[in-house]
Amino acid sequence: MGQQASVPRKGAKLRVIGAGMPRTGTASFSRALEILLDGPVYHGGTQVTLGPERGVKTWLELFSHWPAQDEATEKTNLELIKSQTDGFVAMTDNPCLVLVPELMKLYPEALVICTQRDVDSWEKSMEAVSNAATMWFLRFVLFPLPTMRYFVQFIDSMRPVWLFRYGETEPPTRKSYNRHVEWLKEIVPPERLAFIDVKDGWEPLCKALDLPVPKDVPFPNINDSKAIDELAKRQVQRGLTRWAVLLAVGGASMALAVRKWM
Repeated sequence: MGQQASVPRKGAKLRVIGAGMPRTGTASFSRALEILLDGPVYHGGTQVTLGPERGVKTWLELFSHWPAQDEATEKTNLELIKSQTDGFVAMTDNPCLVLVPELMKLYPEALVICTQRDVDSWEKSMEAVSNAATMWFLRFVLFPLPTMRYFVQFIDSMRPVWLFRYGETEPPTRKSYNRHVEWLKEIVPPERLAFIDVKDGWEPLCKALDLPVPKDVPFPNINDSKAIDELAKRQVQRGLTRWAVLLAVGGASMALAVRKWM
């Protein structure tokens, strides 16, 4: 989780809708769900960067006509979402957190769990993420990389979504965080909604899922900030390396063509 994309498993059914904001321990939460539910978890931040390219393309298509304004579009949107969630036991992070109503329709028995953290630290963390994700050169650097070439476009597609849902884009502030919590309480029945902090370990999560606490298994501790920073550096380096190879090959080909012409 976080280092490689999860692979859907035939027959797996979505049991948890992870509605927590990014940078609220979603990577640790996802790994914990994999252990408890014994199946693959769709962690949005990982899948849209390291998963199959068709996945991020599907989200781009979805958000090009979201929210649905008629029944036909709603049906199309639900089909697009289902094409990405089938085979997973849970879904977390972006874009899951803004698609809770649609996911509840698709999976009426799934529990909605929102991971939380201190709002002040979350706000600072999201500011750092926003600054990194909006660097002007990213679109060019990432272009040679499958899936990652759509990362900036995906971020762009989420701006109107967050503006619609929370009234602001980046960097998101406590206004978005608090509005998100209020929105979940408005749309999710109390018996289907739980709030947890990953710092509290297994007990709150297992209680929400009505499952026993795993014996002799430490609760996952994946540093979201560190994981994202490492992924960003690795992908930028890959992009630069790929460009160097492409330019070298292109230069050699051009030199050969010039020699033949002369």
